[in-house]
Amino acid sequence: MRLINPSELGAPKGYSNGVLTSAGSSLLFVAGQIGWNSKQEILSEDFVDQFQQALENVMAVVEAAGGRQEHLARLTIYVTDKEEYLADLGALGEVYRRIMGRHFPAMTLVEVRELLEPGAKVEIEATAAIP
Repeated sequence: MRLINPSELGAPKGYSNGVLTSAGSSLLFVAGQIGWNSKQEILSEDFVDQFQQALENVMAVVEAAGGRQEHLARLTIYVTDKEEYLADLGALGEVYRRIMGRHFPAMTLVEVRELLEPGAKVEIEATAAIP
């Protein structure tokens, strides 16, 4: 994959503006993942804990398909409170780097009124290009 960040858009912080995948890659579309465990129980009311578990759940799907962090082309993050997200940005960055390293795919953050699962504060969906 090649990260596309045109200079006229300025330097992105923590994401890439575009990701170009190579021919021959298999595209994996990962359904929205929330902060629950294998028993489908939300582990914590804490936003950072839910973010970590949701991202780990995304990676579990990617790894089950034979992929790694660097194969993620896009993340869409849905949050129920963008102010909570912004307040926890430092801790979220630490969690992200621990799971993803320095790989920053194209990302979008969307604030929504609520998520389908009661108690869920964050949901992450992804697209990966697996060679």
